[in-house]
Amino acid sequence: MKKVLFMTAVIGSMAIVSCGPSAEEKAAAEQARLDSITQAEKAYNDSLAAAEAAAAAAEAEAAAQDSAATATEEGAEEGHEGHAH
Repeated sequence: MKKVLFMTAVIGSMAIVSCGPSAEEKAAAEQARLDSITQAEKAYNDSLAAAEAAAAAAEAEAAAQDSAATATEEGAEEGHEGHAH
C-alpha cells in the first residue's frame, strides 16, 4: 500500500512540475516585459527632455538678468558722466 501511495505521489508531483506556462502565457509575459521596458524608456526620455528644457530656461533667464544688470550699470554710468564731482 505504501508503494502505491508513494508512486501516486511521485506521478502527481511529476504531472504538476511538467505543467509549465503555455506558449500563449509565455508570449503574454514577454509582451508585458517589452511594454514595461518601453514605458520605462519613455519616462526616462520625457524626464531627460524636461530637465534639458528647465536647464535651457534657467540659462536664458540668467542671460536676461545679466543683460538687464549690464544695461542698468551702463545707464547709471552715462547719467554720472555729465556731473562734476
